[in-house]
Amino acid sequence: MATEGSTRAVVTALSANLAIGVSKFVAAAVTGSASMLAEGVHSVADSTNQVLLLVGGRRAKRPASALHPFGYARERYVYAFLVAIILFSLGGLYAVYEGYHKIVDPHPLESPLVAVIVLLIAAVLEGYALRTAVGEANRVRGKRSWFRFIVRSRNPELPVILLEDSGALLGLLFALLGVSLSVATGNGIYDGVSTLLIGVLLVSVAVVLAVETKSLIIGESAVPEQLTAIEKALVSSPGVLRVIHLRTMHLGPDELLLAAKIAVGEHDEGRDIAATIDDAEARVRAAVPTAKVIYLEPDIYRPA
Repeated sequence: MATEGSTRAVVTALSANLAIGVSKFVAAAVTGSASMLAEGVHSVADSTNQVLLLVGGRRAKRPASALHPFGYARERYVYAFLVAIILFSLGGLYAVYEGYHKIVDPHPLESPLVAVIVLLIAAVLEGYALRTAVGEANRVRGKRSWFRFIVRSRNPELPVILLEDSGALLGLLFALLGVSLSVATGNGIYDGVSTLLIGVLLVSVAVVLAVETKSLIIGESAVPEQLTAIEKALVSSPGVLRVIHLRTMHLGPDELLLAAKIAVGEHDEGRDIAATIDDAEARVRAAVPTAKVIYLEPDIYRPA
């Protein structure tokens, strides 16, 4: 299932980031590298984010209540939005701040080999986490490009992990270049520049995540392929003459609300209309299993 795959990707990323974060802070203390410190804070932000995603996934499974009759599935979107805020503030802005101060007051690095070794180990672990996320995403991505998958996915966890891990690998590359240039030239300003680039990268990723998850919180419709499948399922039901209008909205990644007005014969009796609605609902659920809540209103079609 998509949810199980998302959880597996989150847990893998969390395990990698916890190990990476500790090593980065140790390396930062030994070398005095601002980019290593920024990367350590980045790992803390990522680990916090992954815990939030796990908490959101757990809370979303609570049964519906009188206060929330459609359930709590959207909590996954809320926690994903919190992830974007933390990545922007704790990760991105802090790195920008550290980079600016290192550029203004550069100083040479001590024991740079420690930083290089830690960065290479971190790159291997981050690469493994990204590979896991890519593998899980490929199960549900289909033929869509990666950009279209991230923008159109109604599952918040996989896009978040994909962007975080990709950003982490690029950030490690910036840090490695900064440390290497600082050692080669004896000028610590390159370490500050790389730290600044890491901050800009994290802010950019956070903005993309915030925009996408805000849209999910507001409420997004089913993807076009699902809309087409739903309409075909409705009109294939005996007694449904046409779909007058159709509205959908995701209550959560795996829960779709569907409301449609369907045209029936003007001489159909109540019992026949009820049977038509039952058959149409069954066909929709078979075509799009995520359609959990379905409201069908029969009407007589009147061309404008």
